[in-house]
Amino acid sequence: MERLWKNKGYMTLMSAQAISSIGDWLSIVAIITLVGLKWDASPLEVSFIFLCLAVPMALFGPMAGMVADRFSRKTLMIISDVVRAALILILTVATSLWMVYATLLTIGIFSAVFVPAKNGKLKEVVPEEDMKGAMSITSMIDSSTKILGPLVSGLLVAIFGAQQVFIIDSATFAVSAVILMFVPNAIQLDTTEKEKEKDDASFKKEFALGFSFIKSNRFMITGLVLVGLSLLILQSADSQLIVLIRELTHASPDLFGYLVTGSGLGMFAAGFLLAKKTDYRAYPLMLIGVCGIGASFGIMGILTYYDLGYSILWGPGLGFTAGFSASLIFVPFQATVQVNTPVHMTGRVFGVINSVMTTATIIGPLVGGWIATMIGVIPTFTITASLLVVVSVIGFVTKRKVERGNAHVSASEQGTPEATPS
Repeated sequence: MERLWKNKGYMTLMSAQAISSIGDWLSIVAIITLVGLKWDASPLEVSFIFLCLAVPMALFGPMAGMVADRFSRKTLMIISDVVRAALILILTVATSLWMVYATLLTIGIFSAVFVPAKNGKLKEVVPEEDMKGAMSITSMIDSSTKILGPLVSGLLVAIFGAQQVFIIDSATFAVSAVILMFVPNAIQLDTTEKEKEKDDASFKKEFALGFSFIKSNRFMITGLVLVGLSLLILQSADSQLIVLIRELTHASPDLFGYLVTGSGLGMFAAGFLLAKKTDYRAYPLMLIGVCGIGASFGIMGILTYYDLGYSILWGPGLGFTAGFSASLIFVPFQATVQVNTPVHMTGRVFGVINSVMTTATIIGPLVGGWIATMIGVIPTFTITASLLVVVSVIGFVTKRKVERGNAHVSASEQGTPEATPS
């Protein structure tokens, strides 16, 4: 891990990520405050805010991945940050929900471009032997901003108001763009003749190429199915946490915030451990993570059913175990995909992966809300917890077959052994 701290390209990229991630949380809390409290929006209208941010990733993720493989990833990230900095300022003068929705949809499109470009750039600046540690540190940054972002945003909204927070968020994107200018440029890679004929290849063919690459690797296709299915089930319950808390007689009004903080701390702890010990086997860790989330949600449902006191203690505790388990799923999977994917394919591969994951985060809350309405929130948590445990058991039964198939996959090409400063 010491080599990563000395890798200037990686540290510059992560600094930009940390600043823009904090900005993301600043705007989310400010938007919810503006729409939910000042404009008194309905629950459905509030839910559309999250859909506006997620839908572009699901729809344009694969196409954005192809764009990230065609053009300079550094340039795409800078353009994405600059455009989002300008778009966020529109929210300072927004007077209607439709204006907010349109702005967030456009921001979501440029975020869909930024993510695969960042993942591809990560492959360029980090050697293969350091990739698992790099992905773990990335997870630690994400979880840290998940802890600090809402706290800082709540304080700023209370002091300055939502509109001023949007200006601060715009500034974080601008600062991120400036930092990205110092990320090394990639040296042109040698590719096959087929890859050089990009102008003649359709987006449809390139999407098929990315998906075919995933299918050719047994771990990737199995891991993607596992991640997508687990995320779908997880979001069905996770989206109903605030409803579950309402079932408790003596729950603190701040319990939901403590749960989110506990989850962030758990993700940070898991990321720290995975960064320290990078010689892990990804698939067993992912299965343990799926089972851990199922157990955490199941216990949460049972304790709520019995209306157990001291929820201020066991709530964040179970949030911690759920967050820790979630990192065991996503960090090993994404790190292994990075290692096994050639640098010129990372945009397309992660475009497909991000599209699947985002689709699950969209469908999951809708399914969870429907089930909770039909049978109640506690049975919903019980069912989703049981399904997650069943998925992990099936995974353990088939583990040997998956790992045997993955053993035959050759090591990926390292993208850029050298880089030139911008």
